[in-house]
Amino acid sequence: MSSFNSSTVVDLRSDTVTLPTESMYARMRVASLGDDGLDGDPTARELEQYTTKLLDKPAGLYAPSATMANLLAILAQVDRQEVVLAGAGSHIYTAERGAATFTGAFYQPIPDPEGALDLQALTSALASTKGNLQARLVCIETSHNNEGGAVASLDHMRKVFEVSRASGVRVHLDGARLFNAALALGESTASICKQADTVSVCLSKGLSAPMGAVLVGPESVIQRARWLRKLVGGAQRQVGICAAAGLEALRSQVARLAEDHATAQLLADGLSAIPKLQVKRPQTNIVQVNVAATGMTAKQWEAHLRERSVLVRPWGPHLMRCVTHRHIDKASVEQAIAEFRSVVEATAPAPTI
Repeated sequence: MSSFNSSTVVDLRSDTVTLPTESMYARMRVASLGDDGLDGDPTARELEQYTTKLLDKPAGLYAPSATMANLLAILAQVDRQEVVLAGAGSHIYTAERGAATFTGAFYQPIPDPEGALDLQALTSALASTKGNLQARLVCIETSHNNEGGAVASLDHMRKVFEVSRASGVRVHLDGARLFNAALALGESTASICKQADTVSVCLSKGLSAPMGAVLVGPESVIQRARWLRKLVGGAQRQVGICAAAGLEALRSQVARLAEDHATAQLLADGLSAIPKLQVKRPQTNIVQVNVAATGMTAKQWEAHLRERSVLVRPWGPHLMRCVTHRHIDKASVEQAIAEFRSVVEATAPAPTI
């Protein structure tokens, strides 16, 4: 694999590459600490309480990752041989499904074009019982990772919640990029969270914390999730060091996500002007680029761009994903666009004579 100059690299692979801010490091150095597995860590408790108020939920739990937070939400609400209904393209369905391994719960995919559950398919699944299998939890995601950061409307989420509640089924929201979704909708995070019983929110993507997520929901669910966290190896000790960064992320980084959305729009505009590239208009900070018309695969494109110090992720045979974040400014976007254009020009077939 060709090397690149790390000092000039434009890393568009994910917003998980973001590094902590100086204010996060400062808060980490003075954080009050305790044993989160025994009496509790005071800074972790502060983070949990702050998030519950922000999202308007009764209780919260700090977890090492959003994947674990989603797992705990499912384990705490779904028993053996019960069914989790999840978007067919959602991260919970395509990449997680840990509850199936640990408890024997079943996952049933529901079509979710453009990141919104198909309401008719959901209604049919909720009404159906196969043998002893009973739907117990509906999982939704916003913004939608596999659909290029798509954001379902608040009205759609409300309908999903109402349909599920009418069937006696709870709703869990994978809000890994919840604040991006709220910004795109022009809604408060609390108004979005009203459309779900439990919500997980990631702190280590665009918010730039080094790790962690918070799961919020009813007190009884969170108490069970806290016990389950220990069972699956998530007991944490002086975790206030990391929780302090999470607190600072929520207090100082939410508003600046608008900058990431703006740079994503600039990137999409610039790439759209390059021949043979098909670019999906971003709602948030994720830009999807289809390169099928160039005659190359996404992996070939990734290699060409890496040689030019631009990092992207293949997201299918001919689909690439580019994610803007705190370390991507206007100059970075201009550099990326220039290198995309360079690849097209360098790989174009020679004209016939």
